[in-house]
Amino acid sequence: MESANNVSNLYQFAEVELIYKSHVKASQRPKISGYYDVYRILLQSWDENKIGFVEQFKILLLDRANKVLGIYEVCQGGTSGVVVDVKLIFAAALKANAHGIILAHNHPSGNLTASEADRLITRRLKSAGEIMEIPVLDHLIITSEGYYSFVEQGELP
Repeated sequence: MESANNVSNLYQFAEVELIYKSHVKASQRPKISGYYDVYRILLQSWDENKIGFVEQFKILLLDRANKVLGIYEVCQGGTSGVVVDVKLIFAAALKANAHGIILAHNHPSGNLTASEADRLITRRLKSAGEIMEIPVLDHLIITSEGYYSFVEQGELP
């Protein structure tokens, strides 16, 4: 038999802590009223040196009143693609206590057409959001010259 002191040294693990801190008053958060609001907010947060260079995937985290809690950059890829981790997206949404999310990524080519890979990840994230009760409200593809909204184009019911 091992002593209690030896057993406690055998099992080491990390402490998990969930914290939500906001330094912005609810009254000061931008409200999403339409597709162009989303595009304008995203464009303001995007690094202008990267929007036409490498693909990035971000999410807007929204409260119940469709006010922006924050923007989280999920990942950055290469010139023609990015790998999206579903777990990272919903970890951020849960930590921010988001009631909805809007997906966004850029196309460095300037092409505002959704690819089959774009549609697939949108469907996967929408399904995951339904399970988590954090709805995916839209997915925007952006460039410095415009945007493509899945909802506006009827691709996200």
